Amino acid sequence: MSSGKVGFVSLGCPKALVDSEKILTQLRLDGYEVVNSYDNADVVVVNTCGFIDAAKQESLDAIKEAMTENGKVIVTGCMGKGKDAETIKELNPGILAITGPQAYEEVMTAVHEWVPPVDKEHNPFIDLVPVPPEGVKLTPRHYSYLKISEGCNHSCTFCIIPDMRGKHVSRPIGDVLDEAKRLVAAGTKELLVISQDTSAYGVDMKYRTGFWDGKPVKTKLYDLCKELGDMGVWVRLHYVYPYPSVDDILPLMAEGKILPYLDIPFQHASPRILKLMKRPAHAENTLERIKKWRELVPELVIRSTFVVGFPGETEEDFQLLLDWLEEAELDRVGCFKYSPVEGAKANDLPDHVPEEIQQERFDRFMQAQQAISARKLQRKIGTRMTVLIDEVDEEGSVARSAADAPNIDGMVYLNDFFDCQPGDFVEVEIEHADEYDLWASPVTGA
Repeated sequence: MSSGKVGFVSLGCPKALVDSEKILTQLRLDGYEVVNSYDNADVVVVNTCGFIDAAKQESLDAIKEAMTENGKVIVTGCMGKGKDAETIKELNPGILAITGPQAYEEVMTAVHEWVPPVDKEHNPFIDLVPVPPEGVKLTPRHYSYLKISEGCNHSCTFCIIPDMRGKHVSRPIGDVLDEAKRLVAAGTKELLVISQDTSAYGVDMKYRTGFWDGKPVKTKLYDLCKELGDMGVWVRLHYVYPYPSVDDILPLMAEGKILPYLDIPFQHASPRILKLMKRPAHAENTLERIKKWRELVPELVIRSTFVVGFPGETEEDFQLLLDWLEEAELDRVGCFKYSPVEGAKANDLPDHVPEEIQQERFDRFMQAQQAISARKLQRKIGTRMTVLIDEVDEEGSVARSAADAPNIDGMVYLNDFFDCQPGDFVEVEIEHADEYDLWASPVTGA
């Protein structure tokens, strides 16, 4: 007999995390209890990630564990389509159902089929643990991811996200702003705007004018940022492509409406490699634009990711990337060694780079960026800044500055400071820095 208990495993990026939050919210609304143990669950839902081979393997391992420990498994997410779905079925013949990404209704249909809702009086408004207006969240109360669109229109040769998540589709501006308002009312102090291509928000709707709060608002990144900037919280932009439209939002950063933070996946600096990658805006003079952005917003923080060892990458291409990195002086940088993904066009390119050369370039790249990061953070010693408290433990408080997104950037440590709680903004003075993190003390009387 069904007890109405569902186990849930969420893997992948923040965009997948938002999908998980939506499914969990619907489960709660339908009267299910979400449990964190295989033993107690009538069924287990696994939300998979299929971005690179390592992520796929993690997803396959999670599915296998759920099958071994429970036996009743529903799979959803980026591996739930095409050849990946076939692989999952072959490895796990007893799987109950497989659905693709953002397939909320299909997941719920499968759950209802295999675990009918428990026949009890359930009213989410009077239940002992009601579903909050902002829905079920997998992040701490003080920060939230705000997904503004799905899919991607680009055809980057190393990526299969358009195949997994479809073409770019923007959410209506009113829906996005309504969600943001609910999150802020529930205690969110930082909104992290995410999508596959944040700069393209509204392009599929031809920037159609919508209505929110009794006034017309265009479905466009600038207008979205302007409205979010009036909500009195930190607003951080992720996955921004360097289209000319990015220049329009710099004044909002200068005014303090949104954080002076841009997450731009540049991926490489060699024009030849960028062309092979089929990166959008690959012909842009990014160094010149970064210089202009910093003139407009001196405190601007830029984070990016890069790929080394892409097929055809020569030592000359790689050296060009290192030189670019030194001149750009980006604040936060991640790096991946090129990994072939089934279905990606880059697999067919000639001159794949051997693993040992990839590793050697990765090490040199990270060493170069580490020196840049350490140099930039040293300049912050003696300055004051506002930080957002993430946690308080036995050693003191752990916070983030405007330069730091959760889980991917650095931290600001306040040793022996306990007079605060997660979600508090605290004025601090920086006293010490290493390659990635800062140490500070609260400003007395601030």
